Amino acid sequence: MLHIGVLSDTHLSECTDLFQRQVRHAFSNCQVIIHAGDLIDRRILPAFSGKEVHAVHGNMCTIEAQTALPPHMTVKYGRFTIGICHGAGNRLTIEDRLLQLFPAVDCIIFGHTHIPRSTKIGSILLLNPGSFQGTGRHGAMGTYAVLTIDEHRLSASLHELPADL
Repeated sequence: MLHIGVLSDTHLSECTDLFQRQVRHAFSNCQVIIHAGDLIDRRILPAFSGKEVHAVHGNMCTIEAQTALPPHMTVKYGRFTIGICHGAGNRLTIEDRLLQLFPAVDCIIFGHTHIPRSTKIGSILLLNPGSFQGTGRHGAMGTYAVLTIDEHRLSASLHELPADL
């Protein structure tokens, strides 16, 4: 069984002590990390040391991060293909655009809206972990997801970071 930590919209330009504590709390049992963009700067990636990391850039990333990271990618684990993209444009139609970008995947991971969501459209799992730094509406806590893959299926769970880290 593979556990993949999924986050987006960290909006950090450096790897802070708080961020490192949050990462340890959220992803200690994950072998792989997927960051769905708006990390801002790649200097946060050492927080995931020892794990396989896949990251795309978002609309708020530095020019250096936008140059170094792709806007979208696919990865494969076992028989499952996962599309990763930050997303852009109107959040009301973001899922339609993502389905056009990744028509032949089992799961699409995206961010941008800051709204955590796990839903199926047809046979495709759409997963948005929300905003890891709690930049959501009304002072919401940071959120993240864990994607679990075994031989026969993939499933996702959404989580909220505790306030007392």
